[in-house]
Amino acid sequence: MILKGDQVELRQIRYFMEVAKREHVTEAADALHVAQSAVSRQIANLEAELGVDLFIREGRRVKVTPIGKMFLERMKQAMNVIDNARLEVEEYLDPEQGTIRIAFPISMAAYTLPSAIVAFRAKYPKAKFQLKQAKYQELIDGVINGDFNMALIGPVPKERKKVKSQNLFTENVVALLPSNHPLADRESITIKELENEHFILLPDGFILRDLIVKACLQSGFKPKVSFEGDDIDALKGLVSAGLGITLIPEITLVENLPHATVKIPVISPAVTRTVGVLIPSERQLLPTEKLFYDFLTSFYKYGKYNSH
Repeated sequence: MILKGDQVELRQIRYFMEVAKREHVTEAADALHVAQSAVSRQIANLEAELGVDLFIREGRRVKVTPIGKMFLERMKQAMNVIDNARLEVEEYLDPEQGTIRIAFPISMAAYTLPSAIVAFRAKYPKAKFQLKQAKYQELIDGVINGDFNMALIGPVPKERKKVKSQNLFTENVVALLPSNHPLADRESITIKELENEHFILLPDGFILRDLIVKACLQSGFKPKVSFEGDDIDALKGLVSAGLGITLIPEITLVENLPHATVKIPVISPAVTRTVGVLIPSERQLLPTEKLFYDFLTSFYKYGKYNSH
């Protein structure tokens, strides 16, 4: 049987997962720093033991079979459990030197997460981080599947199976305009007043874009999207160049208001976003991750977040 804890059998699984990822035996062997023949032999042994074909051979390339895809998903979960168990044993002796695997959206890459990490490492300087940037649904799925045990997320999702969330703070979404814009001297602005503007937004599939489009629709219009940028800095740069306006979480502008732009509060309707941390409800956090989770909740509870 597979996964008895035997080194060879675990190696079979790791080889299988690498080949499935790359769909090429030679490339997988290079990544694993072993001979191609060793990879092929272990895959053949695994298929023989299971009694199924995990791959369809197409010349030098391979394609995962339907049963292979099912097996791959199960093995990803199993390897995450094994890796977590190993880390938990290591961290049991000294949680302050462990590793925190956390994912985050692009809107929290410049300030929200880095500021929390800096403060945490001031207290626990030997702690390590593995960071992954992901889209909204990927953050939720990643916590459920065990790809990581913690994710910063905004807006905080409604109750879902297998995950639980903790609100950290609520932030305002503000308008970012070129400094020579006719509305640039306003103290506040309504969404309706932006009806004829050229919007600069993140691409489809980003929850922040959905939030902004929804606010515009509630005000009676669909925004004219003239430019799209793959990250927050790209949006800022396009506004700075005078190519349009955007709506953006205020925290992304802390200590970083772009040249030749102004930020203006949005009213009627006010657009806000809850920011929180997502963790699994059916797995325990690793010791170091629990330290960071407790730190996050206290870090924001006592007013360490300030958008001004």
